[in-house]
Amino acid sequence: MIYYIFFEWLYKSLSGQGEESYFVKALNVFQYVTFRTAYASITALLISLVFGGRVIKALREWNVGQQIREEGPQAHLAKKGTPTMGGVLIVGSVLISTLLWARLSSLYVWIILVATTAFALIGFMDDYAKVARKQSLGLTGKQKLAAQFAVAMGVWAALYFFSEPAYSWNISLPFFKATALQPSLTNIGPYLYLPFVMLVLIGSSNAVNLTDGLDGLAISVTFIAMAALTGFTYISGDARFAGYLGLDHRPEVAELTIFCGAMVGASLGFLWYNAPPAEVFMGDVGSGMLGYLFAVLAIASENSGAIPLLIWILLLGAFVFDATVTLCRRIAHGERWYHAHHSHAYQRMVQAGRSHAQVSSMILLINMILALLAILAWLRPTFFLIAIGAGALLLSILYLSVERIRPMHARARS
Repeated sequence: MIYYIFFEWLYKSLSGQGEESYFVKALNVFQYVTFRTAYASITALLISLVFGGRVIKALREWNVGQQIREEGPQAHLAKKGTPTMGGVLIVGSVLISTLLWARLSSLYVWIILVATTAFALIGFMDDYAKVARKQSLGLTGKQKLAAQFAVAMGVWAALYFFSEPAYSWNISLPFFKATALQPSLTNIGPYLYLPFVMLVLIGSSNAVNLTDGLDGLAISVTFIAMAALTGFTYISGDARFAGYLGLDHRPEVAELTIFCGAMVGASLGFLWYNAPPAEVFMGDVGSGMLGYLFAVLAIASENSGAIPLLIWILLLGAFVFDATVTLCRRIAHGERWYHAHHSHAYQRMVQAGRSHAQVSSMILLINMILALLAILAWLRPTFFLIAIGAGALLLSILYLSVERIRPMHARARS
């Protein structure tokens, strides 16, 4: 909106009227992605900080408190009644900031904005059901999956019918030279891409949702990931930097930088209230939405080849690894994988006596290392397998150390 007012309207209207004043020349900055990204971040941060206290107060007045499962860690019982649904602050900050500073002619921006709202509404209904029933369980698993499938289908349909140029339906494999020379080798077509889109969207949304259980954990990891992604999308969308670093120039992803920058500011602002001891929890309205954001950004950037999907897996390794390993182990032990549980690595670390601050700080440090490995793999695809191996080794060491101090089925054996 601001771009169209100050650049498309004011600057272009005044620039052709004789000698340009300093004011007219200054309006030219509104066309630059760097300027708009910086102010999108600041705008989202200020919205979060200014309205965060009011949102928390309103949630308390409406008695929107967190419900704790009785079978959960005893340390979590102290947090019963802490305001939840704080994710509305993140969603509002990002949507307002992006609408203000982005060029709204980009299909990818609209896909992100519309589907972000849809996933946030799913989380909102889940949180509201918990509050209304005074239970830790909201929507049923089938209800949530059905709604998520519907949104994923909508994303695929938008890519299929409205993408210009046409969506590539390609899955990038950066460590195989042949796929870079002949992208058609990994082109799976729109119909095989549909289940792939659903898997990525629903898997990512639930992975972040499942691992959102400690003060400041999910939002701090999101901050690191989005900061890296802001750099990725900006460099790919800028011809000078892309050429200097030997990367393909992908101008269609440039406007995604605005959204990523807004997410950085919103994450930092929410972290102010969510850091240990948390004053508010994001709830499913925030955690489910965050997972979706990572997925749709991955799908959009995968199309252009700007950021291969495997880079995203490395960048979000903390979420992906814990959710995948825990799911596989529960299935192997004959447990119902879709039921609520407390066997994630971070939960068992808390059960073993670690504080929320200690666990969140440890995982944040690991995610920073993973982000550096993702940057290395993105800039130099020849090192991709090395970066993946290093990240997997790091996460395996963490998981094995957790298994040593608190085995996954310790409670069942005791």
